[in-house]
Amino acid sequence: MADARRAIAVFLASCGALSLLAIEVPLGLDRFVPTPAHNPLRPAAVARGKELFFDKRLSRDGSIACATCHKPELAFSDENAVAIGIAGRQGNRRTPRLANRAWGKSFFWDGRAKTLEEQVIGPIGNSLEMDLDPTEAARRVGLSLPELQSALASYVRTIFSGDSKYDRYLAGDAGALSGEEKRGLELFRGKAGCATCHLGPLLTDEEYHVTGAGAAEDAGRFQVTQQEDDRGAFKTPSLRDVARTPPYMHDGSLANLDDVLRFYQEGGKARNNLDPEMRKLNLSEAELQSLKAFLLALNGRLSDGLR
Repeated sequence: MADARRAIAVFLASCGALSLLAIEVPLGLDRFVPTPAHNPLRPAAVARGKELFFDKRLSRDGSIACATCHKPELAFSDENAVAIGIAGRQGNRRTPRLANRAWGKSFFWDGRAKTLEEQVIGPIGNSLEMDLDPTEAARRVGLSLPELQSALASYVRTIFSGDSKYDRYLAGDAGALSGEEKRGLELFRGKAGCATCHLGPLLTDEEYHVTGAGAAEDAGRFQVTQQEDDRGAFKTPSLRDVARTPPYMHDGSLANLDDVLRFYQEGGKARNNLDPEMRKLNLSEAELQSLKAFLLALNGRLSDGLR
Protein backbone atom coordinates (compact mmCIF):
# COMPACT_ATOMS: atom_id res chain seq x y z
CA MET A 1 0.00 0.00 0.00
CA ALA A 2 2.82 2.42 0.89
CA ASP A 3 4.51 1.68 -2.45
CA ALA A 4 1.26 2.40 -4.28
CA ARG A 5 0.81 5.71 -2.46
CA ARG A 6 4.37 6.74 -3.34
CA ALA A 7 3.83 5.76 -6.98
CA ILE A 8 0.67 7.88 -7.16
CA ALA A 9 2.47 10.83 -5.57
CA VAL A 10 5.32 10.53 -8.08
CA PHE A 11 2.83 10.39 -10.95
CA LEU A 12 0.97 13.46 -9.72
CA ALA A 13 4.22 15.34 -9.24
CA SER A 14 5.23 14.52 -12.80
CA CYS A 15 1.93 16.02 -13.96
CA GLY A 16 2.75 19.27 -12.19
CA ALA A 17 0.77 18.73 -9.00
CA LEU A 18 1.47 17.22 -5.61
CA SER A 19 -1.41 15.58 -3.79
CA LEU A 20 -2.39 15.39 -0.16
CA LEU A 21 -0.53 12.09 -0.08
CA ALA A 22 2.70 14.10 0.00
CA ILE A 23 1.72 17.54 1.27
CA GLU A 24 -0.76 18.78 3.85
CA VAL A 25 -3.09 21.37 2.36
CA PRO A 26 -5.39 23.09 4.89
CA LEU A 27 -9.16 23.04 4.62
CA GLY A 28 -10.53 25.53 2.12
CA LEU A 29 -7.75 25.34 -0.47
CA ASP A 30 -7.47 23.35 -3.69
CA ARG A 31 -6.39 19.81 -2.86
CA PHE A 32 -3.67 19.88 -5.51
CA VAL A 33 -0.72 22.23 -5.51
CA PRO A 34 0.24 23.30 -9.05
CA THR A 35 3.93 23.07 -9.84
CA PRO A 36 5.85 23.61 -13.08
CA ALA A 37 7.08 20.48 -14.81
CA HIS A 38 10.67 21.66 -14.52
CA ASN A 39 10.42 22.18 -10.75
CA PRO A 40 8.20 19.56 -9.08
CA LEU A 41 8.01 19.72 -5.31
CA ARG A 42 10.81 17.60 -3.89
CA PRO A 43 11.39 17.30 -0.13
CA ALA A 44 15.09 18.13 -0.41
CA ALA A 45 14.41 21.28 -2.46
CA VAL A 46 11.68 22.44 -0.09
CA ALA A 47 13.93 21.92 2.94
CA ARG A 48 16.81 23.73 1.25
CA GLY A 49 14.50 26.55 0.22
CA LYS A 50 13.33 26.99 3.80
CA GLU A 51 16.93 27.27 4.98
CA LEU A 52 17.65 29.85 2.30
CA PHE A 53 14.54 31.82 3.18
CA PHE A 54 16.11 32.57 6.56
CA ASP A 55 19.68 32.96 5.25
CA LYS A 56 21.05 36.52 5.51
CA ARG A 57 23.86 35.74 3.10
CA LEU A 58 21.36 36.49 0.33
CA SER A 59 21.65 40.22 1.10
CA ARG A 60 24.66 42.34 0.12
CA ASP A 61 25.78 43.12 3.69
CA GLY A 62 24.45 39.96 5.33
CA SER A 63 21.96 41.91 7.43
CA ILE A 64 18.58 40.67 6.16
CA ALA A 65 16.95 37.53 4.79
CA CYS A 66 13.69 36.91 2.97
CA ALA A 67 12.16 36.22 6.39
CA THR A 68 13.14 39.67 7.63
CA CYS A 69 10.25 41.16 5.67
CA HIS A 70 8.17 37.99 5.27
CA LYS A 71 7.84 37.09 8.95
CA PRO A 72 6.08 33.78 9.64
CA GLU A 73 4.49 35.18 12.80
CA LEU A 74 2.95 38.02 10.75
CA ALA A 75 1.43 35.82 8.04
CA PHE A 76 4.68 36.06 6.08
CA SER A 77 4.48 39.83 5.81
CA ASP A 78 5.64 42.52 8.26
CA GLU A 79 4.44 45.54 10.24
CA ASN A 80 5.94 48.25 8.01
CA ALA A 81 4.08 50.48 5.57
CA VAL A 82 6.69 49.74 2.90
CA ALA A 83 9.51 47.21 2.61
CA ILE A 84 12.69 48.08 4.53
CA GLY A 85 15.91 46.84 2.94
CA ILE A 86 19.57 46.84 3.91
CA ALA A 87 20.85 49.94 5.74
CA GLY A 88 17.25 51.00 6.36
CA ARG A 89 16.52 51.68 2.68
CA GLN A 90 12.81 52.20 2.10
CA GLY A 91 10.95 50.69 -0.79
CA ASN A 92 7.77 52.20 -2.17
CA ARG A 93 5.36 49.30 -1.68
CA ARG A 94 4.05 47.09 1.09
CA THR A 95 5.53 43.65 1.70
CA PRO A 96 2.86 41.22 0.40
CA ARG A 97 1.78 38.10 2.27
CA LEU A 98 3.13 34.86 0.81
CA ALA A 99 0.58 32.26 1.89
CA ASN A 100 -1.11 30.32 -0.91
CA ARG A 101 1.00 31.85 -3.67
CA ALA A 102 1.38 28.38 -5.16
CA TRP A 103 -1.91 29.14 -6.94
CA GLY A 104 -0.89 32.65 -7.97
CA LYS A 105 -1.09 33.72 -11.60
CA SER A 106 1.36 36.60 -11.35
CA PHE A 107 3.51 38.14 -8.63
CA PHE A 108 4.35 41.49 -7.03
CA TRP A 109 1.78 44.26 -6.72
CA ASP A 110 2.15 45.09 -10.40
CA GLY A 111 2.42 41.51 -11.68
CA ARG A 112 5.84 41.99 -13.20
CA ALA A 113 6.86 38.41 -12.41
CA LYS A 114 5.01 35.58 -14.12
CA THR A 115 6.29 32.71 -11.99
CA LEU A 116 7.43 32.10 -8.43
CA GLU A 117 10.85 31.15 -9.79
CA GLU A 118 11.10 34.66 -11.22
CA GLN A 119 9.57 36.35 -8.18
CA VAL A 120 11.82 34.89 -5.49
CA ILE A 121 14.97 36.52 -6.82
CA GLY A 122 13.35 39.93 -7.35
CA PRO A 123 13.94 41.21 -3.79
CA ILE A 124 17.49 39.82 -3.81
CA GLY A 125 18.49 41.97 -6.76
CA ASN A 126 16.42 45.01 -5.78
CA SER A 127 18.75 47.85 -4.72
CA LEU A 128 16.22 49.01 -2.11
CA GLU A 129 15.89 45.58 -0.56
CA MET A 130 18.66 42.94 -0.47
CA ASP A 131 20.81 44.65 -3.14
CA LEU A 132 22.81 41.63 -4.26
CA ASP A 133 23.21 40.24 -7.75
CA PRO A 134 21.23 36.96 -7.67
CA THR A 135 24.09 35.08 -9.32
CA GLU A 136 26.42 36.20 -6.53
CA ALA A 137 23.77 35.26 -3.95
CA ALA A 138 23.60 31.76 -5.41
CA ARG A 139 27.41 31.47 -5.36
CA ARG A 140 27.51 32.47 -1.68
CA VAL A 141 25.27 29.58 -0.70
CA GLY A 142 26.92 27.04 -2.99
CA LEU A 143 24.24 26.85 -5.67
CA SER A 144 23.70 27.79 -9.26
CA LEU A 145 21.15 30.54 -9.89
CA PRO A 146 18.55 28.07 -11.24
CA GLU A 147 19.04 25.92 -8.12
CA LEU A 148 18.53 28.96 -5.88
CA GLN A 149 15.36 29.88 -7.73
CA SER A 150 14.02 26.33 -7.66
CA ALA A 151 14.65 25.88 -3.94
CA LEU A 152 13.17 29.19 -2.82
CA ALA A 153 10.15 28.81 -5.11
CA SER A 154 9.58 25.26 -3.88
CA TYR A 155 9.51 26.41 -0.27
CA VAL A 156 7.17 29.33 -0.98
CA ARG A 157 4.80 26.89 -2.72
CA THR A 158 4.36 25.13 0.61
CA ILE A 159 3.36 28.23 2.60
CA PHE A 160 -0.36 27.81 3.20
CA SER A 161 -3.15 29.43 5.14
CA GLY A 162 -6.54 27.77 5.47
CA ASP A 163 -8.82 26.07 7.96
CA SER A 164 -10.23 29.43 9.08
CA LYS A 165 -13.62 29.82 10.73
CA TYR A 166 -14.88 30.82 7.27
CA ASP A 167 -13.51 27.61 5.72
CA ARG A 168 -15.10 25.47 8.40
CA TYR A 169 -18.42 27.24 7.84
CA LEU A 170 -18.25 26.58 4.09
CA ALA A 171 -17.40 22.94 4.83
CA GLY A 172 -20.70 22.52 6.66
CA ASP A 173 -20.06 23.63 10.24
CA ALA A 174 -22.99 26.02 10.65
CA GLY A 175 -21.74 27.14 14.05
CA ALA A 176 -18.24 28.05 12.88
CA LEU A 177 -19.32 31.67 12.29
CA SER A 178 -21.16 33.81 14.82
CA GLY A 179 -24.35 35.62 13.90
CA GLU A 180 -22.47 38.87 13.30
CA GLU A 181 -19.84 37.12 11.18
CA LYS A 182 -22.60 35.56 9.07
CA ARG A 183 -24.16 39.00 8.58
CA GLY A 184 -20.73 40.23 7.53
CA LEU A 185 -20.45 37.39 5.02
CA GLU A 186 -23.83 38.35 3.54
CA LEU A 187 -22.62 41.94 3.16
CA PHE A 188 -19.32 40.76 1.72
CA ARG A 189 -21.14 38.79 -0.97
CA GLY A 190 -23.93 41.29 -1.48
CA LYS A 191 -24.40 44.94 -0.57
CA ALA A 192 -20.72 45.72 0.01
CA GLY A 193 -19.66 44.00 -3.22
CA CYS A 194 -16.34 42.74 -1.81
CA ALA A 195 -16.69 39.34 -3.46
CA THR A 196 -16.61 40.96 -6.90
CA CYS A 197 -12.81 41.02 -6.60
CA HIS A 198 -12.14 38.95 -3.46
CA LEU A 199 -13.51 35.60 -4.55
CA GLY A 200 -12.68 31.92 -4.75
CA PRO A 201 -10.48 29.89 -2.40
CA LEU A 202 -7.76 32.56 -2.48
CA LEU A 203 -10.21 35.43 -1.91
CA THR A 204 -8.71 37.32 -4.84
CA ASP A 205 -9.42 37.49 -8.56
CA GLU A 206 -5.66 37.86 -9.21
CA GLU A 207 -6.52 40.86 -11.39
CA TYR A 208 -5.55 44.55 -11.30
CA HIS A 209 -7.81 47.40 -10.27
CA VAL A 210 -7.62 51.14 -9.76
CA THR A 211 -9.13 52.00 -6.37
CA GLY A 212 -7.42 55.36 -6.00
CA ALA A 213 -5.40 54.20 -3.00
CA GLY A 214 -1.92 55.56 -2.50
CA ALA A 215 0.08 58.23 -4.27
CA ALA A 216 -0.86 58.99 -7.87
CA GLU A 217 2.79 58.97 -8.97
CA ASP A 218 3.06 55.19 -8.49
CA ALA A 219 1.95 53.98 -11.92
CA GLY A 220 1.41 50.39 -10.75
CA ARG A 221 0.51 47.91 -13.47
CA PHE A 222 1.18 50.55 -16.14
CA GLN A 223 4.91 50.04 -15.56
CA VAL A 224 4.50 46.50 -16.89
CA THR A 225 1.91 46.88 -19.65
CA GLN A 226 2.35 50.52 -20.73
CA GLN A 227 -1.44 50.62 -21.11
CA GLU A 228 -3.04 53.84 -19.83
CA ASP A 229 -6.00 51.94 -18.40
CA ASP A 230 -3.52 50.20 -16.08
CA ARG A 231 -2.07 53.40 -14.64
CA GLY A 232 -2.48 53.19 -10.87
CA ALA A 233 -3.83 49.62 -11.01
CA PHE A 234 -2.61 47.11 -8.43
CA LYS A 235 -3.26 43.43 -7.91
CA THR A 236 -6.12 42.41 -5.66
CA PRO A 237 -4.53 40.98 -2.51
CA SER A 238 -5.89 37.87 -0.87
CA LEU A 239 -7.94 38.60 2.24
CA ARG A 240 -6.79 35.48 4.04
CA ASP A 241 -5.11 36.52 7.31
CA VAL A 242 -5.87 40.14 6.51
CA ALA A 243 -6.50 41.01 10.17
CA ARG A 244 -2.99 39.87 11.09
CA THR A 245 -1.13 42.24 8.80
CA PRO A 246 -1.79 45.96 9.14
CA PRO A 247 -1.12 48.44 7.57
CA TYR A 248 -3.00 48.02 4.31
CA MET A 249 -3.04 48.73 0.57
CA HIS A 250 -0.05 48.48 -1.75
CA ASP A 251 1.72 51.34 0.01
CA GLY A 252 0.60 50.72 3.58
CA SER A 253 -1.29 54.02 3.56
CA LEU A 254 -4.26 52.75 5.59
CA ALA A 255 -3.39 51.94 9.19
CA ASN A 256 -6.10 49.46 10.14
CA LEU A 257 -9.18 47.59 8.97
CA ASP A 258 -11.48 50.41 10.06
CA ASP A 259 -9.59 52.76 7.73
CA VAL A 260 -9.87 50.25 4.89
CA LEU A 261 -13.61 49.84 5.37
CA ARG A 262 -14.15 53.59 5.43
CA PHE A 263 -12.00 54.00 2.30
CA TYR A 264 -14.31 51.62 0.41
CA GLN A 265 -17.39 53.05 2.12
CA GLU A 266 -16.53 56.36 0.44
CA GLY A 267 -15.96 54.72 -2.94
CA GLY A 268 -12.18 54.99 -2.94
CA LYS A 269 -10.32 58.03 -4.17
CA ALA A 270 -11.03 59.83 -7.44
CA ARG A 271 -8.94 58.83 -10.46
CA ASN A 272 -9.65 59.31 -14.17
CA ASN A 273 -9.62 55.55 -14.65
CA LEU A 274 -11.19 54.51 -11.35
CA ASP A 275 -12.50 50.96 -11.47
CA PRO A 276 -16.24 50.99 -12.26
CA GLU A 277 -16.89 48.73 -9.27
CA MET A 278 -15.75 51.52 -6.94
CA ARG A 279 -18.83 53.27 -5.54
CA LYS A 280 -20.09 54.58 -2.23
CA LEU A 281 -21.42 51.67 -0.20
CA ASN A 282 -23.82 53.46 2.14
CA LEU A 283 -23.29 50.90 4.89
CA SER A 284 -24.49 51.63 8.40
CA GLU A 285 -22.06 51.59 11.32
CA ALA A 286 -23.53 48.26 12.41
CA GLU A 287 -23.00 46.84 8.93
CA LEU A 288 -19.39 48.06 8.87
CA GLN A 289 -18.76 46.32 12.17
CA SER A 290 -20.34 43.10 10.90
CA LEU A 291 -18.16 43.24 7.81
CA LYS A 292 -15.11 43.74 10.00
CA ALA A 293 -16.12 40.77 12.14
CA PHE A 294 -16.23 38.61 9.02
CA LEU A 295 -12.77 39.79 7.94
CA LEU A 296 -11.43 38.74 11.34
CA ALA A 297 -12.87 35.28 10.70
CA LEU A 298 -10.54 34.88 7.70
CA ASN A 299 -7.50 34.30 9.89
CA GLY A 300 -6.40 30.75 9.14
CA ARG A 301 -3.95 28.11 10.17
CA LEU A 302 -0.55 28.93 8.72
CA SER A 303 1.84 26.18 7.74
CA ASP A 304 5.00 25.83 5.69
CA GLY A 305 7.21 23.05 4.40
CA LEU A 306 6.38 19.45 3.60
CA ARG A 307 4.85 17.34 6.36
